[in-house]
Amino acid sequence: MKFSSLISSLAITGTSAFAPTSLINGQAAITSASSLFGSVVYYSTSTGNTETVAQYIADAVGGVDIVDIGDASEDEIKSFDSLIVGAPTWHTGADEQRSGTSWDDFLYDTLPNLDIGEKKVAVFGMGDQEQYGDNFCDAAGELYDLFEAKGCKMFGMTSTEGYSHSESKALRGDKFCGLLMDEDNQYDLSEGRAKDWVEQLKGEGFF
Repeated sequence: MKFSSLISSLAITGTSAFAPTSLINGQAAITSASSLFGSVVYYSTSTGNTETVAQYIADAVGGVDIVDIGDASEDEIKSFDSLIVGAPTWHTGADEQRSGTSWDDFLYDTLPNLDIGEKKVAVFGMGDQEQYGDNFCDAAGELYDLFEAKGCKMFGMTSTEGYSHSESKALRGDKFCGLLMDEDNQYDLSEGRAKDWVEQLKGEGFF
């Protein structure tokens, strides 16, 4: 009888009974297996723009979570195969700690001691071409350099076509080191750019 009751209980609850959980903001949450052991979008934000774009990217991928890097544990980060990471740029002209968010502490206090070599990483960044055209999305370049230095495999470089910045530390040769977004001046292009970038990442074998 006990065995029959167990079978009946599992039939009612479905496979969600075995779904892995993650701890986000102090609460246990059901996370899909594809998200837990696949990909995630890490961001940090000051005005909300980076979170908005992180959600565009997550929606385009499907089945992945967005998590503020300040809330992420080391074990959680190491559990994923592919990391999409994004930051705004507030400390314009700075050589390091350019984002003015939780990324600044993570990149210089946590990342150096984190064993994530060989992981796949794709970068996105936020900037303002009109007000800060000389430092457009500089923090994206910082993310790219520091994750690459850890031995990560970098994906998702994009064309500079369609942008009107003057200079950017996110440039690598004639391409951007990832997806660069301008929610201040080109917000109407952001969702489409996110979808196109995700398709590009799929073609590169990121997922």
